[in-house]
Amino acid sequence: MRMLFKQRLFSWFDSYDIYDESGRTLFVVKGQLSWGHCMKIFDAQGHEVGMIKEKIITFVPKFDIYIDGRLAGSIRKNITLFSPKFSIDYNGWSVRGNFIEWDYSINDSHGNQIAYVSKEIFRLTDTYSIDVANDSYALDALMVVLAIDAEKCSRDKNN
Repeated sequence: MRMLFKQRLFSWFDSYDIYDESGRTLFVVKGQLSWGHCMKIFDAQGHEVGMIKEKIITFVPKFDIYIDGRLAGSIRKNITLFSPKFSIDYNGWSVRGNFIEWDYSINDSHGNQIAYVSKEIFRLTDTYSIDVANDSYALDALMVVLAIDAEKCSRDKNN
């Protein structure tokens, strides 16, 4: 399954629309007023299905992942020299990216690719293509992408 992740051009908070290849809305992401990033994920029918919330007082960037209102785990950035790497503590997934952080893969604990994410360049807003190996991982992969994008956005604002 391929999902297209597009940030809304005019929005006060982090807001995104997620489509399938035919243009059908799969998810809508709405940013919330909070300390740090907080984004709620809604399915196509408008039901809240997940949330990403940034932890504020941490040594490395960390985001909690909520599914159906329950804390499911977190994603944190690992300290590395060159290519970005993230760890997800609730299912053994890890993330490895290239040096410029436009393309990365999400892998399970055995090294199998769960999803591949690539940033489309020459767009007015952040636009990503997310290729998910199994449709049942679509929401999980989306939440990982949201957390990574939020971490990168925070870092870019501080530089």
